[in-house]
Amino acid sequence: MTHPPFPAAPALFLDIDGTLVELQDSPGQVAVDRDLLALLPTLFAACGGALALVSGRPVSGIDDLFAPLKLPAAGQHGVERRDAAGKTHFHAGCGIQLDALRQRAAALAQRHPELLVEDKGASVAVHFRRAPHLAGKVRACLEEWLEAAADFKLQEGKMVLEAKPAGRDKGVALLEFMAEAPFRGRLPVFLGDDVTDEYGFQAVNRLGGLAIKVGEGPSAAPWRLPDVAAVHAWLGDLASPTRLTESRLL
Repeated sequence: MTHPPFPAAPALFLDIDGTLVELQDSPGQVAVDRDLLALLPTLFAACGGALALVSGRPVSGIDDLFAPLKLPAAGQHGVERRDAAGKTHFHAGCGIQLDALRQRAAALAQRHPELLVEDKGASVAVHFRRAPHLAGKVRACLEEWLEAAADFKLQEGKMVLEAKPAGRDKGVALLEFMAEAPFRGRLPVFLGDDVTDEYGFQAVNRLGGLAIKVGEGPSAAPWRLPDVAAVHAWLGDLASPTRLTESRLL
């Protein structure tokens, strides 16, 4: 597969874990290096402000990770979204069902301390990276719980399973951004590495944009980059002075 091209007027959507930063055993162990923090404002300018971070992390966690930057962002797989004007949009599931999921996930982690439960506010994720042999048990428990939680659905990820409000995903969030300024009228470009990003790839494909898969594995994305380092290099080229000038002239 050839190197992804560089669009002149992109609307750029970036997954975080496994795309902008290397995966770690737990989300709290991730750190953003200075070069990436310095690059993002340049990219933001190159895209005319049409840049958003699209993640399974909550928006507050995205802000903490990329402080002092505060970019447009979609968190919890599209459950919450901060648009370019700074307005927050939130789509929550049933609170009673969420409380029950929290309690059951905590009880599961108490029986298996190798598991990590991440309460994101509107969704609950169970990470089993430190205990891959528990993947089947985690799935069985979540599927059983979700039989009684119609407002929630199971979301798979890399060594993680998550119960999140139904009807929301990264593709839905991307389409909402694309209907608004300054994203509207630009070419959508989405970079992601996980099965959760396939929703975004499918949305971008429908819009005739660039869907770029990071790493190996089957994907709807026609384009590939091999790893996080290659993502940084590609984004650095996209934000180069020549391309920045081209973007501003459009």
